[in-house]
Amino acid sequence: MWKPRLIEGARTKYLGIVEALESDIRSGRAARGDRLPAQRAIAEALGVDLTTVTRAFNEARRRGLVAAQAGRGTFIREAADGDDGDPVQPLIDLSMNIPPQPASVDFRKFLPHGIAGVLGNPNGLLRLHYQDSTGSAPDRQAGASWLSQRVGGVTADRLVVAGGAQSALFAVSELLLSRDDVVAAGAMTYPGLKAVVLQKGLGLAPLDMDDEGILPDAFERACRERAPKLLYVIPSIDNPTTATLPEERRRALIAIARKHDVLIVEDDPYAPLLADRRLSFAELAPDITWHIATLSKCATPALRVAYVVAPSAASALRLAGVLRATILMAPPLMSALVSRWIVEGALDELARAIGEENAARQGLAASILGGTGYAADPRGHHLWLRLPDHWRAADFADHADRAGVSIVAASAFATVAHPVEAVRISLGVAPDRGDLEDALTQLAALIAQPTLGTRAVV
Repeated sequence: MWKPRLIEGARTKYLGIVEALESDIRSGRAARGDRLPAQRAIAEALGVDLTTVTRAFNEARRRGLVAAQAGRGTFIREAADGDDGDPVQPLIDLSMNIPPQPASVDFRKFLPHGIAGVLGNPNGLLRLHYQDSTGSAPDRQAGASWLSQRVGGVTADRLVVAGGAQSALFAVSELLLSRDDVVAAGAMTYPGLKAVVLQKGLGLAPLDMDDEGILPDAFERACRERAPKLLYVIPSIDNPTTATLPEERRRALIAIARKHDVLIVEDDPYAPLLADRRLSFAELAPDITWHIATLSKCATPALRVAYVVAPSAASALRLAGVLRATILMAPPLMSALVSRWIVEGALDELARAIGEENAARQGLAASILGGTGYAADPRGHHLWLRLPDHWRAADFADHADRAGVSIVAASAFATVAHPVEAVRISLGVAPDRGDLEDALTQLAALIAQPTLGTRAVV
């Protein structure tokens, strides 16, 4: 039986599993005909979720590495002489919500040039040392300057530099919440929040949503019935629904939060992509809001840099204490690189180029999927496709995967037992518009087939 492992440095975890299997087959560590462990066993062995392993199995099957045998399991495929497996269609990944790489920005030159500039500074080598858990003073000042375009009143003493939004979200939750405390969030929300809730043993109060986001009445009802300690919101280009909360609704949610003594976590990674400035929760209610702004959506997730604006300088120091015990510090070299980009104006230019590329890709999506009833923001990375009645989201995602297109069903985002039948389609990870057009055309053809989503009644 193949011993599961994962190649570090792979583009995604599921590809890390596939590449490890392929490497072991080529090296002889895994033999043709060997049985693979059950998917759940692999997930437990590698510390990943089951859907990651399922995607790995699907990709391994697509590459001709494995074959399933009814009632027995999945085995490394026996290949005939000279046969390396069936010809397969390469996977086009529309599941990862990352920014596209605009043609006007060559990251192979842009990143090394920026890093060389940081290290070439007279004190540049200090960026290779340990830093304070709040972030260095220059990095906090640069972050405050950049955020001031969208969040009025930000000062460096209220700002903490974190190693990405996910670690920031966990650290804020660790600071503010205890086991069994309740977090209120949309009926569809960021899976990273769900992971934090599960890890910390928190309760989750789902809030009804419409096309503009969380409904204030639903939040009011949850406050009376569940007494949440925290409201989690993605105010701009919500993930996954793409909704942007209007100012009136933001003010209504804040008023309810004040009435019931609820703190707010504003996770706002997409605001730099918006064409117009919106008043943030942190600006409207700075004393009760923790604002998280990552660079992963407006630049690149490779930076692993996010800024957290705390309600006060004292609370920022308490958050730094949690980060010190978990990740210690944000990557100092990447933090310095971002600061350099902010000072030079390069970060704003990059976000603008990504927004323009998103707009072009959204236009492409509209030309292919127009009339299918999806929601999108013109400058966002993703769209939210509500499926016709004959499709279940899980079935649609499965058939799309078999057709060579990876998307995400609504269940991954759901905080309710019976989510809407919808899928998130991310436009940024496709390497170019040609691949994206091919993938969207496959999905459009799949939507039009009325029989694939039905199951026989037994």
